[in-house]
Amino acid sequence: MLQLTTLTLRPGTEPVLENASATIFPGHKVGLIGANGSGKTSLFNLLLGRLSADAGDFSFPADWTVAYMAQEITEVERPAIEYVIDGDARLRRAERAVAECEAGGDGAAIARAHADFDEAGGYTAQARAGALLNGLGFGADEHRKLVGEFSGGWRIRLSLARALMAPSDLLLLDEPTNHLDLETVMWLEEWLRRYSGTLVLISHDRDFIDNVVDSVIHIEHRKLNSYTGGYSSFEKQRATQMALQQAQYEKQQRQIAHMQKFIDRFRAKASKAKAAQSRIKALERMEAIAPAHADSPFDFSFSEPPRASNPLLNLDQVSLGYGEHVVLDEISLALAPGDRIGLLGLNGAGKSTLVRALAGDLEPLAGTITSSRGLQIGYFAQHQVEQLDLDASPLTHLARVAGDAVPEQRLRDYLGGFDFRGDMATDPVAPLSGGEKARLVLALLVWRAPNLLLLDEPTNHLDLEMRHALTVAMQGYEGAVVTVSHDRHLLKNVVDEFWLVADHGVRRFPGGLSEYRRWLTEPEPQATPDKTTGSGNARVRQRREQAQWRSRIKPLKNRVERLVRQIDETARELTDIEQQLADPDLYASEHKDRLSELIQQQTSLKTRHEQLETEWLEAEQSLEEALTSDL
Repeated sequence: MLQLTTLTLRPGTEPVLENASATIFPGHKVGLIGANGSGKTSLFNLLLGRLSADAGDFSFPADWTVAYMAQEITEVERPAIEYVIDGDARLRRAERAVAECEAGGDGAAIARAHADFDEAGGYTAQARAGALLNGLGFGADEHRKLVGEFSGGWRIRLSLARALMAPSDLLLLDEPTNHLDLETVMWLEEWLRRYSGTLVLISHDRDFIDNVVDSVIHIEHRKLNSYTGGYSSFEKQRATQMALQQAQYEKQQRQIAHMQKFIDRFRAKASKAKAAQSRIKALERMEAIAPAHADSPFDFSFSEPPRASNPLLNLDQVSLGYGEHVVLDEISLALAPGDRIGLLGLNGAGKSTLVRALAGDLEPLAGTITSSRGLQIGYFAQHQVEQLDLDASPLTHLARVAGDAVPEQRLRDYLGGFDFRGDMATDPVAPLSGGEKARLVLALLVWRAPNLLLLDEPTNHLDLEMRHALTVAMQGYEGAVVTVSHDRHLLKNVVDEFWLVADHGVRRFPGGLSEYRRWLTEPEPQATPDKTTGSGNARVRQRREQAQWRSRIKPLKNRVERLVRQIDETARELTDIEQQLADPDLYASEHKDRLSELIQQQTSLKTRHEQLETEWLEAEQSLEEALTSDL
């Protein structure tokens, strides 16, 4: 087991842990949570041997192998798949031993080396690494690209794949979902559920924590507090512990009053009934969990947005893209006041392209986009975080938006609701973390009181408390919302309707996230969403697409299954030959011909095995492309 006993950890001048204790049993999956700066990463560095305990003890079995997700990559000249395989140190040692023995010409040593290589999974390494890369969103044509050719976010995915490739007893993952899309997050969840070792996970994605871990360790007041279950269970347990503190309800009552005002105003109006019902459900959920966040440093809400005519935006036969590359084609849709839309779709399908066009940052290649009178857009995207004036303070940024007429104290009070207090409000933003900069951009957006929110991954780098505060604020927001997010908790509590961006178009998706997960993993013709774009008889078109889907998918699946059987068969034959080669009697002079025959068979089988793996990777990619083309 992993044991922390009366541990004190002081990475700087102040301790992050003091007389803290916790126990993690083998095979358990634990979510490590706490405010930014509470010591989560420092604890990881302790487990990795990069920090030493200032007092107390920590231990885990000496024979445990530890795998972790590196945040920086230096091997930029390695092909991606080789970089991932490098994560399996035992395999690489066995690989080197084979090369050394073959160079030495000692038959018995060669046989032993090949047996060790087989035991280390050497013959399936390419296939396993390729499956990890496919699962994390890399195309088959990218497996041999150099690491340095990928952007920062994709390099983090490579680092994650390398950590998953390594056989391990203890796996440490620090914010693995930050650069993943929704579909890849779902894939990673399934992988981690199957992982048999001990997992310690740092994440700000509450649904991800809920779906992966079986216990939570919360760092608070320099202590390690253990809770059974996932994040939702932690909330309820902690809320119970805090229930005797009356002050915790004061902030909640203000939030409830704001949402109740909306419900009372619009419950009876047909056009707003759906939105009012979603707030009622959200209110019920909030009343159950909000006490766990009573000590949150965040306290903000959206002002009532200005009125605007219907529709807010109208797209008529719009084509979007870059240069001659068309991403989305012939889109016709409209956004009404109060719409709350979540965009679904695979990475690269065009979700961000659509949001950019709605925001006015991207001119259509064809068609027209018409805005209503009175439309005021609040747009959040990662490039806006990067465009902050690094020499200016949060207070200066807000003053530029608010104008000279607003008193400084009001600006300070407002920034305090986003936890920019004291010197943090007046110092330059340059040293702020990515999450703090994103929080500032959101503060500027909320101040503007838009009537249409366009949010492209707004929760990236935000901690759990800020995500919760943003979700609550958006529940009380009365304007329209279009959002792209891999944070399912935010989507479930803010969005009323989903649109699927795929196949160069936009489709209304009639189900929720559970249906979307099933549709991704088990695509069935009857689950195909209705299109909201295009022309012709939709029912006839759908039947035709279903028939095409069946005729295209079945042979691809059959080919993948056939190749898997052939790979398994050659692996068994190789194992049999390796066992025969491991027999010392085989190397006597009278068995020279048999030895030569076996080595020739081994060489032929290895070549055949590698060819089959290459064909399997190509077949898997073809099947994946065929499946996702219907999305």
